[in-house]
Order: sequence, then structure tokens, then C-alpha cells
Amino acid sequence: MKRSQQRVVILQLIMALKENNSWCGETHIQKAAYCLQELMKVDTDFDFILYKHGPYSFDLCDELAAMRADELLAIKLNTFPYGPSLRVANLGKEMVERFPKTICQYKDRVDFIARKIGAKGVAQLERLATALYVTSKSEHDTVDERAKRIHDLKPHVSFDNAQIAVEEIDAMKRESANIV
Repeated sequence: MKRSQQRVVILQLIMALKENNSWCGETHIQKAAYCLQELMKVDTDFDFILYKHGPYSFDLCDELAAMRADELLAIKLNTFPYGPSLRVANLGKEMVERFPKTICQYKDRVDFIARKIGAKGVAQLERLATALYVTSKSEHDTVDERAKRIHDLKPHVSFDNAQIAVEEIDAMKRESANIV
């Protein structure tokens, strides 16, 4: 995927997340981009690692900063206790309009991810994205085995919450098969 297409997909994702009640902080965008890439097979070329709060891409972090510098994205300051969020700036909207084929190609997949995770809180996103990460590495393991792996990697995530996240990822995988 070319960088301009990559940027359009990220802009499209941020707009779709916003339409689905996401606050669009960087954590939300990171987890949504990971799910888009891993679950929906949109090859955005970002490298993700399992980090403090689930899958994280330093490349995506850098790209979001570059998109802010290029005035495609703007920071929106939120009232306490919420941190800043990102919104698509006018130049970003104009860029999206110049790539109708890219938008059309990925629209269903972007919308699916935005619907499924847009309104989730940060803790839910961490559990869900980590469940997808663990599942992608060991998808033939049972729900309990994957939940135990999540709990071992992230002791602050209870086994029960890890199990719920794995089951949700399994359901999302089944449902996404109709789109991908």
C-alpha cells in the first residue's frame, strides 16, 4: 500500500470511529488499526508489537504525528479526566475525497471495525486487541488456553475478562469472514 493510501485508510478509520461514538484518542486508533490490519486483512504495513496496553505500533505513532504536522489531523483537547483526541482536519477530508477507489475498497472493513470497537473504553480495547494478538499467534488453542495466555502476559486482566475477550474475538472473526 502506498503511503498516501495508507494515510487515507487511517483518516477513513478515524472518521468511522468518530461516527461510532469513539473518543478517537491514540489508543483507540492504535487498537482499531491493529484490528483492521490483523482481523480484516488490510495491509497497512504497520509493525505492531505487544506492548504495555496491548498491540502497539511505533510506526503508526510516528505516522499520526506526521499527519498532524501535515495538517491532515488536528488535536482536540478534552475536559478532565479525558486526554486529547484526534480529529480529521479539513486538509485530511480533502485528501480522503481525492481517493474514492481506496475508500470504496476498504469501506466495509473499516466500518466493521468501527462498529465493533468504536464505543469501547480503553480497558476493553486493551483486552480485545490483546485477545486478537494472542489468537493470531495460537488460533488453534482453546478459549481457556488463550485466556490463560492473556492473563499470564497481563496479570491485571482477570482470567474471566480475558475469556470474554477471546470469545468476542472469535465471534468477530466468524462475522468478519463475510466481509474479508
